[in-house]
Amino acid sequence: MTNPHGTPIWYELMTADPDVARPFYEKVVGWSAAPFANDSLADSGGYTVFNAPDGQGVAGLMKLPEPGPRPGWYGYIGVDDVDAAAQKLEAAGGSVHMPPTTLEGVGRMAMVADPQGVSFYLMKGASPEESTAFKRMALGHGEWNELQTADDEAALGFYGEQFGWTKDGAMPMGEMGDYSFLSHDGGVIGAVMKAPPGETPGWNYFFRVGDIDEAQARIEGAKGSIRHGPIEVPGGDFVIYATDPQGARFGVVGSRG
Repeated sequence: MTNPHGTPIWYELMTADPDVARPFYEKVVGWSAAPFANDSLADSGGYTVFNAPDGQGVAGLMKLPEPGPRPGWYGYIGVDDVDAAAQKLEAAGGSVHMPPTTLEGVGRMAMVADPQGVSFYLMKGASPEESTAFKRMALGHGEWNELQTADDEAALGFYGEQFGWTKDGAMPMGEMGDYSFLSHDGGVIGAVMKAPPGETPGWNYFFRVGDIDEAQARIEGAKGSIRHGPIEVPGGDFVIYATDPQGARFGVVGSRG
C-alpha cells in the first residue's frame, strides 16, 4: 500500500463467533461480507472482508486464535518498514506480541502494544493501491480513531514520535482533562483522551452510518448494546459507543434529521 507512514489502513474484528458477528455488522453498518481466499489464513478458519457500500474493503473478520489476544476490534497502522517500526516501538517502551510476519499476497505485519499496553498492528500492505479503509465522511468507512489511555500526554508523545501524528487542538472535558485531536498527513484522524473510570484502556474505532437513530435501532434490534449515546459532537454529527453481541466495543457516527 502506498499510504503515507502512520496512516490507519485497516480494521479487524477477532471474535469467538464470526458466524454471529458477520450478519450483525452487515445489518448495523451496512457492510457486505465476502470470503478472502488466501491459503496462509486457512489454518485460522478463514478470513472475511467487510466491504463498504462503495465496494471498497474496510475491515476483516476472523475467529479468535487460541491462544491469542482478547476479542475485539484492532486497527492497523501503515508503516514504511515493519521491522524497523517494531524495533523503534520497543525502544520507546512498547512491546511486540507477534513479531514481523509476512503473509503472501497480504503484506508484512506485526502485532504490538504501546507503553500503556494498548494493542494494534503495524503493517506494510502488499497491494500497490492505497487503502481507503479510513475515509472520513464516506458511508461504511472508518470515520474516527479514538484512544482511551491511562496517560494521554505520554500517548501523544509516543504516537507522535512513532507515526508523525500531531496534536491539533483539544476540547476540555472538565475533570477528565482534554480530548486531544490527532492530525496526520493534513487531516484529523481521531483523538486521545484519558480512559474514563472503570473503562479498560484501548482504541475505539467508529464507522460512518447514515441516520444515527436508525443505527441505534439496528444495534439494539440485532442484540447489541448501547454503552453511550447518541452524543452530539462538534460539526453536528452524533456518535454511539456500542458493544456487539460477543462483547466487542465499536462505535458509529451518523447524522440526525
